[in-house]
Amino acid sequence: MPAIQVDRSESKSADTPDETRTPPNTVVQQVSVGGHTLSRMTFKPGWRWSENIKPIVGTDKCQLSHVGYALQGALTVQTAEGQEMTVNAGDFYSIAPGHDAWNGSSEDFVGLEIVSAAEYAVKQN
Repeated sequence: MPAIQVDRSESKSADTPDETRTPPNTVVQQVSVGGHTLSRMTFKPGWRWSENIKPIVGTDKCQLSHVGYALQGALTVQTAEGQEMTVNAGDFYSIAPGHDAWNGSSEDFVGLEIVSAAEYAVKQN
């Protein structure tokens, strides 16, 4: 597998993102650095992909791949086959396409997304 290439050196803060998306119970703060888009995603207590993001993207399950790091809270992910996993603060994670997810805790889930950040919460073709 070829190494990922960056086209320039730069630094940006998620506190001053290039773009912010705010579906219900969701804040997605995106930055582009070195030719790549990354995001800080915040899911409020009660957030659920199938309720808050599905109406936007128009697919039955989330069809994106995710790779990231959980900064705060917990997120439960369920595959189309019914298998569940919980991502907790301090966990690196990968999530395959074809899932639902929810924040069933009393605190925000905050994660840094490395893969699929640019496509998240956008209508799928």
